[in-house]
Amino acid sequence: MSYSPLLVRLIDSLRCMPGIGRKSAQRIAFHLLERDREGASVLSTALADAVEGMGRCSRCRMLTEHDLCAICSANGRDATQLCVVESPADVMAVEDATSFRGLYFVLLGHLSPLDGIGPEELGLSRLEERLRDDGVKELIIATNPTVEGDATAHFLSELAARHQVPASRIAHGVPLGGEIEYVDSGTLSHAFYGRRIIE
Repeated sequence: MSYSPLLVRLIDSLRCMPGIGRKSAQRIAFHLLERDREGASVLSTALADAVEGMGRCSRCRMLTEHDLCAICSANGRDATQLCVVESPADVMAVEDATSFRGLYFVLLGHLSPLDGIGPEELGLSRLEERLRDDGVKELIIATNPTVEGDATAHFLSELAARHQVPASRIAHGVPLGGEIEYVDSGTLSHAFYGRRIIE
C-alpha cells in the first residue's frame, strides 16, 4: 500500500529524534494530523524559530539566542566554580535538580578516539583559557558515568591540575529510593568505592 508522500516525509522526519523509531514516529504523525493540528502548527513554528534563531553561548556553549546565555549573563553566579558537562541538556538537569550557583562549560560530547573526537573537537582549548583567565577555583566534572565519560573526566582533571585548579567529580551510585539488591554491579561498585565519611 502506498502512502501520501507528505505523510511518509513527516514520519521519516520524526525519526531523527532519539528513541523514536518508525512505529513511534507513525503514532506521533497520526496524532498530530488527526487530533491536534493546532498543536502541530505551534510545534512547527517553534521548531523553525529555534533552528533559525538559536546558536551557542560564546562563553559556555549553551544553546541561546544571544551572545551570552542567561546563566553566563546573570548577576550573582559564582564564577569561581565551573561545572563541565557533556551537553546543554545536562546543564538543564543540574539547574533543575541542584542549588548550584556557579558557571558551566558544555563539551558538546566526550572524548572518543574511535569516533575521531579528541580534545580539539570538544573545545578544550577554550576551557583551558577559562581555567587560566577567569579566576576558577574549582572545576566540577559532571560527565556521564560511562567509559568515555570517565576517560574525559580523567583528562579534564589533568588539565585542571596543570592550572593548579582543584577538580572534583560528581558522585555516582545508588539512586535515592533505590534498593541495593536491584542496582547493577557497575553502579554499586562505583558507589561502594566512592563512599565518603559521614560527618
